[in-house]
Amino acid sequence: MPETSPDLLPRLGAFARLLHDAGLEAGPRRLTDATRALAFIDLKRQDDFRSALRSVFVSRKEDIPVFEAAFDIFWAPIDPRASAGVIPGRSRALPLSPERARVWANALGLNASQMNREQNPTEFPASSSGYSAEELLRHKDFEEMTWAETEQVRRLLEQAPWRVAERRTRRLRPSRAGRIDLRRSARHAIRSSGELMTLFRRKPRVRRRPLVLICDVSGSMERYSRLLMIFAHAVARREDLEAFVFSTRLTRITRLLRHRDLDRALDSVSKGVHDFSGGTRIGDALGDFNRRWARRVLGHGAVVIIISDGWDRGDPGHLNAELIHLRRSAHRLIWLNPLLGSEGYEPLTRGMAAALPHCDDFLAAHNVAALEDLGKLLAGLDSRSAR
Repeated sequence: MPETSPDLLPRLGAFARLLHDAGLEAGPRRLTDATRALAFIDLKRQDDFRSALRSVFVSRKEDIPVFEAAFDIFWAPIDPRASAGVIPGRSRALPLSPERARVWANALGLNASQMNREQNPTEFPASSSGYSAEELLRHKDFEEMTWAETEQVRRLLEQAPWRVAERRTRRLRPSRAGRIDLRRSARHAIRSSGELMTLFRRKPRVRRRPLVLICDVSGSMERYSRLLMIFAHAVARREDLEAFVFSTRLTRITRLLRHRDLDRALDSVSKGVHDFSGGTRIGDALGDFNRRWARRVLGHGAVVIIISDGWDRGDPGHLNAELIHLRRSAHRLIWLNPLLGSEGYEPLTRGMAAALPHCDDFLAAHNVAALEDLGKLLAGLDSRSAR
């Protein structure tokens, strides 16, 4: 039974993750309500602790057995026997997918030989234990991260202060400085018996530049896809973002990323995209984008970000032609390649060789630090293109 300690909040967050994997709604709002509920009870009383969490995370009668099984597994000593798809509790079983069951079995110590401190979500810190630890995590390749480190990166990406540079529009707004607004000044003079008493001024409005994200989710990008979707969700929460993913075909996921709950957004994307981890046809995907979506989403000085490792099964000539078309319509074209952060990498694949001449910026996307560099670039964009 947990006692009052600063470690309770991260353990509660890990418990919410287990409930989510088991099919219950356990997003940030539920977790916040659970934290508030625990402030009104004695944490040393197990029955009160269980009841408080159950009142928050259970909204349907059929969810009660799932919650009880998860509670027994996470908060109480358990029998270390596990089978594919089922983690045994004291007297109940919690149904999970075989992959998630193995992850939780290892993380919760059901298989002690495969468990280590980094993989234990009950010890997952609510914040970094120190500057050096967080800095190491920011520079660690996504491909090499453990499950617990991925959860930490998820927090960092959600809290990152993404901000895109502003641009001037043709519309004007009242201001204390700027050009004289003759119409408004004359209208005010009429109310003052024709005497021009005050000169009003106006200046152009400014708006954030819209972002268009086109992300490769083919088989070669599989180890980066989840974290890149978390990145897309973090940007969509703060900016005017149009998001697309492609493998053998292009899929728009803008609406799917609008869920405030990250887990629900990722679930919607996984269900809505039917060619995850498939082949790669970058030229065909960009051609589809240019024909169907370019006129709708590339106005107002949009910045286009393509995330791909450049491995392409299509015709390089087709890719070259589509990139020429796309570059003419975009204010700036940025290509992010997760492999660029690897030592000794050179962009020699057919796709990258065809794409590089048309890109304004070619950046890495293999860790948090690289994505933060992208954020700095977006915040400092000039009013004109970098060509």
